[in-house]
Amino acid sequence: MSDNNKSLLNDAGILNLEDASVVMIGTEWNDHIVNELVAGCVKSLDAYQVKKVNHLQVPGAFELPFACKQYWEATEGTGNQPGAIIAFGCVIRGETPHFDYVCKAVTEGILQLNLQLPVPVIFGILTVDNEQQALDRLGGAHGHKGEEAAITALKMIALQRSLAKS
Repeated sequence: MSDNNKSLLNDAGILNLEDASVVMIGTEWNDHIVNELVAGCVKSLDAYQVKKVNHLQVPGAFELPFACKQYWEATEGTGNQPGAIIAFGCVIRGETPHFDYVCKAVTEGILQLNLQLPVPVIFGILTVDNEQQALDRLGGAHGHKGEEAAITALKMIALQRSLAKS
C-alpha cells in the first residue's frame, strides 16, 4: 500500500454508523475486477456492522452516473434512500481514444452527482493502463480500493450527520 492512502484507512470519525445505508453500483464490464472491489467494500462495511447494503449492476462505466441518479430518484421519499452511493468500475486503456472519453465522462458525471444529490457519490472507478495495475489495487501495492471506497462512504456519511447537527 502506498503511503499516501494510509490515512484514508484511519477510521477516525466513523462511530455508530450501524444504521447507515450504502448502495453500490458496479459495472458488468471487467466484472472479475469490479466483483473484487465490491467484495472489499462489503468486507469493510461488515466490519462496521453496516447492514443496509444494496448492490446493482450496469453494463459499463459510462452508465454509472445515470444509474446512481436513477437509484436516488427511485428511492426518494421511500425511507430507503442511501446515505452514500458508491460507483464501481474498471476502465482499462486500449488502443483507441475510447478510454479517454469514457474516463472523462464518468468522472464528470460523478462530479455532477456530488454537486446535485444530497448524498455523496463515491468514485470507485479504476482507470488503469493494464489489468495488472487494476489487480495491484485489489489488495496489492496500492491497497484495496473497494475497502477504501467503503471507508470514504462512511466518513462522508459521518460528516454529513455531524453537519446536520450543527
